[in-house]
Amino acid sequence: MKTTLSLLALASAFGTAAHAEDKTLTISVYSFAQDEYKEALYDPFEAICGCDLVVETGNSVERMAKIEANAADPVIDMAVISTQDALALARKGLIQPLDGAKLSNFDKLYDSAKDPIGDHMAVGYTFYASSIVYRSDLVDIQSWGDLLGEDLAGQVALPNITTTQGPLTLMMLGKAEGVEGDLSPVISEIGAHSDDIVTFFSRSSELVQLMNQQEVIAAPVGRFAWGSFRDAGLPFAWAEPEEGQAGGMNVMVMTKGNGNEELAYQFMDYWLSTEVQTKIGEMLIDSPANKEVELSAEAAENLTYGADVIESLNIMPAAEVLDKREGWVEQWNAEVIQ
Repeated sequence: MKTTLSLLALASAFGTAAHAEDKTLTISVYSFAQDEYKEALYDPFEAICGCDLVVETGNSVERMAKIEANAADPVIDMAVISTQDALALARKGLIQPLDGAKLSNFDKLYDSAKDPIGDHMAVGYTFYASSIVYRSDLVDIQSWGDLLGEDLAGQVALPNITTTQGPLTLMMLGKAEGVEGDLSPVISEIGAHSDDIVTFFSRSSELVQLMNQQEVIAAPVGRFAWGSFRDAGLPFAWAEPEEGQAGGMNVMVMTKGNGNEELAYQFMDYWLSTEVQTKIGEMLIDSPANKEVELSAEAAENLTYGADVIESLNIMPAAEVLDKREGWVEQWNAEVIQ
């Protein structure tokens, strides 16, 4: 998306149209809900800054590859990604530290969102819980361990290990089995039950179809996908397992040496504002990282919202995912995907 303001507006804001036309911010974001983001965030920001906002979308692999390929002369100014992807970029020297003093809304963030990957390389803008969505008329879920139980054999789906939900599911299955730290026994357990699992999905959209067709009646899901089940017209429920909910955070990063830091900070700060985070929350797009946001009861019910919920999430450190992912994938391919 590229939106150009009128000549009159540009001239009024910056004196000359030519000057204003030079103000362009290029951001890299997830593909979902772009129409809603345009209404709640992009268009209002352009009106405030008198600039052009160029929005690039794609999957995480594609977007990270573009940042790395253009490291010498960045074409992306800021991006929103997962904590583990942010840490991967940081380790390659592709992003720069953020100065919280340049974000007027920094102190409004939950503490865990202020420096989620260390060295001030990112700030969190949204949290998400992960639990189990299930057909409440067909099964009752009390524990993450129920996913591998006899009652769900042949009717359960699990996320692929390479997805964001994959390691979180391993972590919570480990908690249910009393396994902490080393997840290799959990992968072996999944391998032993692989014939009981309908599919190892990579996208929540795949899961929605399977559950609507009743081929799957329970599966781990991120809260951001809950709306697809809530509105399906079937008795889907969100489990509250005895081990708790898993969780994660998406973050903002700024590419190193992009030369557009001032405008990037302005956009990030606007996104983190109470006004915008409230608007995005009420539209059920993202859960707020700004602790001053007050949502309606309906919105709160459908999001990962409130200090009690956020502080109770079981969040896997980004460094653990990065450092152990290769070994997990290797074992997964050997024991699960045979």
